Amino acid sequence: MAGTVVFDLDGTLADTSGDLIAAANACFRARGLGDLLHPVDDALIAFHGGRAMLRAGYGRVGADTLMPPGAEEEDYPRLLDFYGEAVAVHTRLYPGALEALDALARDGHRLSVCTNKPIRVAEILLDELGIRDRFACVVGAGTLPVSKPDPRPYQAAVEGAGGAVARSFLVGDTETDRKTASAAGVKVALVAFGPEGEALTRLAPEALLAHFDDLPALARDWLGAA
Repeated sequence: MAGTVVFDLDGTLADTSGDLIAAANACFRARGLGDLLHPVDDALIAFHGGRAMLRAGYGRVGADTLMPPGAEEEDYPRLLDFYGEAVAVHTRLYPGALEALDALARDGHRLSVCTNKPIRVAEILLDELGIRDRFACVVGAGTLPVSKPDPRPYQAAVEGAGGAVARSFLVGDTETDRKTASAAGVKVALVAFGPEGEALTRLAPEALLAHFDDLPALARDWLGAA
């Protein structure tokens, strides 16, 4: 019996950093601060979420600039609005992602997404990328009262696709995904083609993917095929 493969979204299926940083910079420009984040050099920050980008940007503001208390929380909804209006301008699927999804489906595996991106935005992005129909279930921030690394969103992503957690694994790109898999009692394959690259070995994932071409064989090894 085949199983369920659950994917993180940002930094795993797609490089979303350019559009995320553009949204954060739009917030900074609205305050007259200019672009505080670099679209390439700060890509890793982008994959830790909107608040992390705002925190990093405001941390670079000079001491002579008076920032209002609570600027980060005040700007977070604005960041989501900016991002929602331009969610797939620079974003691209990682090489081989689409082919890997199709190969997994041919092998009979169920596919899901489990992301900490707000669910509304995640659905829009997957649709814009033309891959929403590949996934039986999408779980994002707001689907449940908790987010990764709590195991419940992962469990919901598996069960929402009609699968069983015991016959599933997670594909991700951050320490959050490593912790999520551990909490859920499943294996994790971390992608080595994102900003952290081979440095992810420090997290001791069960597998490190150099390219999406390697994923179908890994799934057959871990889950079998229908």
